[in-house]
Amino acid sequence: MSPAKAQTPAVEGWFRSDPDGPRLLGTRCSACGSYFFPKETFACRNPACGAADLEEVPLSRRGRLWSFTNNCYPPPAPYVTTDPFEPYAIAAVELEAEKMVVLGQVVPGVGIDRLEAGMQMELVVDTLYEDDEREYVVWKWRPVAD
Repeated sequence: MSPAKAQTPAVEGWFRSDPDGPRLLGTRCSACGSYFFPKETFACRNPACGAADLEEVPLSRRGRLWSFTNNCYPPPAPYVTTDPFEPYAIAAVELEAEKMVVLGQVVPGVGIDRLEAGMQMELVVDTLYEDDEREYVVWKWRPVAD
């Protein structure tokens, strides 16, 4: 049996593992309360605000499926695809507390035939690709088991 590979985020600083599961990392404007993902580092993106006092915050792990589609073509580099390419579902999930929509892949094995707008989704970490030493991971969405 070969040793487990080290897991490395494919994109640094976009998520972290907490005891209760992975969390996306966003920012919240201290002046108007707007949330952003990916993190904002310069100023609030809310056109009515423009303040620069932003704090990093973990975002909700769950939300409602707002929309979804099937990706039937390989995305461009630097995305790493399988050969042959296998289509996958993409979900737009409205986070519970923040009421903002975050896009992401749906876990393998869950196609659009198993998705329904309004269903509860949760954030998980899954492999994007791997090399000889590391497994590169990203966040994905998974339907919540009833």
